[in-house]
Amino acid sequence: MRAVISAELGGAARLAELETPSAGPDEVRVKVASSSLNGFDTAVVSGYMASFMEHRFPVVLGRDFAGTIDQVGPGVGGYAEGERVFGVVLGHPLQAGAFGEYVVVPAASLARVPDGLDLTTAGVLGLAGAAAETAVNAIDPRPGDTVLVAGATGGVGSIVVQLAAARGAVVLATASSPQGAELVRRLGAAHVIDYRHEFIPQVAAVAPGGVRAVVHLAGDPFELADLLAPGGRFTSLLGVGADQLVGRDLVAVPVNADLAPAAMERLAGEVRAGRVSVPVQRVYELDEVPQAFADFAGGTIGKLAVRVG
Repeated sequence: MRAVISAELGGAARLAELETPSAGPDEVRVKVASSSLNGFDTAVVSGYMASFMEHRFPVVLGRDFAGTIDQVGPGVGGYAEGERVFGVVLGHPLQAGAFGEYVVVPAASLARVPDGLDLTTAGVLGLAGAAAETAVNAIDPRPGDTVLVAGATGGVGSIVVQLAAARGAVVLATASSPQGAELVRRLGAAHVIDYRHEFIPQVAAVAPGGVRAVVHLAGDPFELADLLAPGGRFTSLLGVGADQLVGRDLVAVPVNADLAPAAMERLAGEVRAGRVSVPVQRVYELDEVPQAFADFAGGTIGKLAVRVG
């Protein structure tokens, strides 16, 4: 099969030919239709993840996938060939990935793609959607709460804006371009904060007593934490927690994305119903994925999707 790999620690993404994997006990093989690029993938290519996970090279890159089951392993019940599924590759050690024509995953990790939802959208939803929903649950916004989303124009942030606004929060969303500002307004942000120019006064003008919650997806976490009202809630997807924020009157809530199939299927239903959208900046073919890594490093508005098959 064709796949995009990293062949060595710190090795750049490149297209290669690999042996097609087969499903083992309690596993299924998915013929991948679509995927997307996430920060996790860039961390693998840079070599950063070597401190946290064993690598078995060549590592097939890509975490998100959507496609059709084409092989069912022994012991699998409840799934059949031809079913449309999506999810996130979580195998350890790090080797299998979704930037390939086929991926083998545990059947227990699969979520079904609801009727009416296209596979390109399902393929960008898994990791970003799960992370966004978990982050919003962590800050638990109530109607009227002011919520600052730092990194609002990215794949996770654009979904956080929608979910927080849907709960009645007054969302302050960061953006650095007219396109980004238009996006977050369309997704439900009440205020756009241009983080390039006098960031703190802009937030203070909207919430002079401090914001009720911060979702940290980008930027200086300490500066953001200082913008909270006393007792406010802070959550980060970048590894910043209570240990780093000692001495501040806040509640720091750690976030681990809920990748349970039921949670992902529920979010997919919200997307299908039109209550949540997943902005896609560009769709890349499999042989264009190395370019997608370069584009991701330059900043994105929404998700970068990958069409595999």
